[in-house]
Amino acid sequence: MSQNFFKLTPDRVLAAVEGSGHATTGLCYTLNSLENRVYEIELDDRRRVVAKFYRPGRWSEQTIRDEHRLLHALAEAEIPVCAPEPFADGDTLHQTVDDIFVAVFPRTGGRSPDELVGDDFQQLGRLLGRIHNVSSSLDLRNRPSISPQTYGTDCLERIVSRSRMSPAVEWRYRDAVERLVAVGARRVDGVETFVVHGDCHRANLLNGSAGWFFLDFDDMAHGPAVQDMWLLLPARLSDCQRELEQMLDGYEQFRTFDRTTLGLVEVLRGLRYVRYAAWVADRWDDPAFPRAFPDWGTDRYWEEQVADLHEQLAQLEWQGMQ
Repeated sequence: MSQNFFKLTPDRVLAAVEGSGHATTGLCYTLNSLENRVYEIELDDRRRVVAKFYRPGRWSEQTIRDEHRLLHALAEAEIPVCAPEPFADGDTLHQTVDDIFVAVFPRTGGRSPDELVGDDFQQLGRLLGRIHNVSSSLDLRNRPSISPQTYGTDCLERIVSRSRMSPAVEWRYRDAVERLVAVGARRVDGVETFVVHGDCHRANLLNGSAGWFFLDFDDMAHGPAVQDMWLLLPARLSDCQRELEQMLDGYEQFRTFDRTTLGLVEVLRGLRYVRYAAWVADRWDDPAFPRAFPDWGTDRYWEEQVADLHEQLAQLEWQGMQ
């Protein structure tokens, strides 16, 4: 399946969409996406849609259906997201002849913001509060978790087994990750978790004439509410208090927020470094990844990773003394 996924071509994409019940004009554009394969397609009524072909082996069918379930629930609550459209048989998820899962989404106008300004943080805080009210009310048991175990320990073992670090660098990298995991395990103990967006940064937002749209719930997972906030902030919490307060003010208009969980932000930032390195390692057989990350796996790359992790550990140590 992986080789068929890597070799998707416009004719195979159109055949899959048409075989699922949509007639097309033959117009097909490749959109920017590394994890999945995403295409803009014109239907015979001249309407444009986006076809998403899920990377084989990443998510089970039920895990994907949880994504679709949340998106439809959010759309029903009039929260601006792109929910998958039904095929001719009424289902939102089909498989190609190569057993690759595919879904079709409406095309949404707008652009990803270069930066967030003015009352953007308050508006996004309000929308996140509404999103979390919906997601926390659903039983989305098939989604993974964001935790020191999943984003730290599990990723570390995959990285070490698939990379070619020198023994000295590997020891320093492993030590830094294990220290980060230990701090994180203490801090997440007892924190409320539910399904959050998981990858809520500016590139997954669109702003257009209809306002804000949240995109790409592919990484949605059980995690703390603060996971969906810190990636939108322009700097560390100590350097963007005004923006943080605006976001929290908007959020708390719809949902209570435990401000003690702000202490998780630097843990989550460090775990994201580890998870990102593991993500590239897991995808290295995809021809798109060596082209996109030519420095991955070099001594310089791992030295920079160690330095970033040590910076996070220093931040956490400083927090502990406050």
